[in-house]
Amino acid sequence: MPETVALIVAAGRGSRMPGDVPKQYRYLHGRPILRHVLDAFLTHPAISGVCTVIHPDDGAWFVEASQGLALGPPVLGGETRQDSVRNGLEALARGTAPERVLIHDGARPLVSSALINRVIGALDDAEAAVPALPMTDTVKRVAGNTIIETVDRGGLFRAQTPQGFRFPALLSAHKSAAENSGTHDFTDDASIAEAAGLRVAVVAGEERNIKITHDDDLTRATAWLHGARETRVGSGFDVHAFGPGDSVRLGGVDIPHSQALAGHSDADVALHALTDAILGAIGDGDIGSHFPPSDARWSGADSSQFLVHAADLLRQRLGALIHADLTIICEQPRIGPHRDAMRARIADILAVDTDRISVKATTTEGLGFTGRSEGIAAQASVTITLEASR
Repeated sequence: MPETVALIVAAGRGSRMPGDVPKQYRYLHGRPILRHVLDAFLTHPAISGVCTVIHPDDGAWFVEASQGLALGPPVLGGETRQDSVRNGLEALARGTAPERVLIHDGARPLVSSALINRVIGALDDAEAAVPALPMTDTVKRVAGNTIIETVDRGGLFRAQTPQGFRFPALLSAHKSAAENSGTHDFTDDASIAEAAGLRVAVVAGEERNIKITHDDDLTRATAWLHGARETRVGSGFDVHAFGPGDSVRLGGVDIPHSQALAGHSDADVALHALTDAILGAIGDGDIGSHFPPSDARWSGADSSQFLVHAADLLRQRLGALIHADLTIICEQPRIGPHRDAMRARIADILAVDTDRISVKATTTEGLGFTGRSEGIAAQASVTITLEASR
């Protein structure tokens, strides 16, 4: 399959939404709008990379919105959207240029996997592809507050993003447009492709793929997310025995101890329980089915990659972690002094705020295998939200 990279354009300064925070960094359903966009493309199996173009003043906001994501440094935008897109294309060209590029507005947070698939599929037969919706309302041309004429809506469509292109053709079209600046008013990348003589195919858009422009749009997007979501709870439990060593890894933190935990991976019993809890909540097997101990690749592996995998599966479902509650059961080592470090590490792995992570510890009062200091057990529960229609 040809390599496809998503170029997210988030350098705008919308003037139609009040407040000091640019709209792409406003919060929607507990996450910045831009974070919803980045998650949608980073977790899509046909997208091999994501490049983000941001305003030069938005570095701190971008760091917060992209916390925990595998992204390269952002590209700085220009004076116009056209300049910003060209900056992004040229940055991609300086590396290993992709065969295809999808350009998406950083303020369209509800883009679906199915829509991305339609745009990519259309590029098999066309140099460019745009999702669009037919006009259904009567269209009027207005001057001031007076109707001048009624426009025939036949053949009229509302264009959306992501707009897909074969990369070399679009880069060439953008360079040509820059050389002839002032001769055209390009409002999207498809219009630049059209001016260059490229064939632009149309695929079905989606009503909920709205661009957040006004406060009313944010209200609509919030209602869509709330109305189409369900809450689930998942649980996980894991046990590992002690073996030779001088530290144990719990919750991604190495704790000095007279023994280590034995296991095929790093035996982080806490992260294993959390991984199983997330997998259980989304109904996708258990840790052993995704990372079988019979596979030598996972020998000594850092268990954080197991938890990252479960979190990625959750994001692919357009899900979100609401809360994770972890209980570690052991006589030794003492967990209390390391609780905050563990919470911070787990929050970092899951890319959520620390206040969404709870870590507790208890003993079994000398009873059972943990009471005899033969090993450590952990149990976890998570609360998530998912799109109810999936």
